[in-house]
Amino acid sequence: MEEVQECIANRTGKFLEDMREDHKSDPPTQWFIAETDSGRQLKIVFILKDGDVVVKTAYVPNEDEKRIYIKYA
Repeated sequence: MEEVQECIANRTGKFLEDMREDHKSDPPTQWFIAETDSGRQLKIVFILKDGDVVVKTAYVPNEDEKRIYIKYA
């Protein structure tokens, strides 16, 4: 969780919404890629529920995820 908090603080791009049919949720699933304080990139997947951030997962992004984030965020 500490690294997730670092990524939230270090984020510079926009949040992207996961539009894939099998990943849709209510509220919508969103994600971003950012670096920890030590420079490690993580993809953070979350929902906003009642004003709170609920982290669904966080992991090292693959090359396709990085490409998508650079293009759209």
